[in-house]
Amino acid sequence: MFSLPLRDDARLRPLEVWHAAEFAAHMDRAREHIRPWVGAGFVTDGLDGARGILSRYAGRQAADGGRLYGIWHADTLVGGVMFTTFDAASGSCEIGCWLEPAAEGHGLVTPACRALLDWAFAERGMYRAEWCCRADNERSAAVARRLGMTLEGVRRAVWPFAGARHDQQVWAVLAPEWRSGAGADRPAS
Repeated sequence: MFSLPLRDDARLRPLEVWHAAEFAAHMDRAREHIRPWVGAGFVTDGLDGARGILSRYAGRQAADGGRLYGIWHADTLVGGVMFTTFDAASGSCEIGCWLEPAAEGHGLVTPACRALLDWAFAERGMYRAEWCCRADNERSAAVARRLGMTLEGVRRAVWPFAGARHDQQVWAVLAPEWRSGAGADRPAS
């Protein structure tokens, strides 16, 4: 199993089914904080729910259609990054992230996302990587900017949450932009 250093005492590693108990404990700390910003199918309760999410992503990875990685800080799972979609045939993918509240502001997400993008473009030959977030999620949009992504547009009223509909921003970076250094000189936090 690989483990990639991010900074200080933080590492990026695959988040797998055998991490279900740890993922469930993490979700207990993160659930209400991330619920407005991530898809409803990702926010889970209990060990069975955690196992279900991790199994679903294991199936996606086996089909070369998605991947899930955890961010551990001081040996505690505090969040993660993922390919929510990964389509090698079209050369397009979407990445996303989440963190529990105590992990925010420590510069963990941007380097983890850079690692995913480096792999997608250099190893897998992807041409386009997207980042989608609610339009009012300023922290998420800031990550997209630090990654050198371009805001391509807004999908109006596409994100249902708590009885309201929210706009969604679509950001993207293309392989030639990434290779020319998009996001390379930006702060790591």
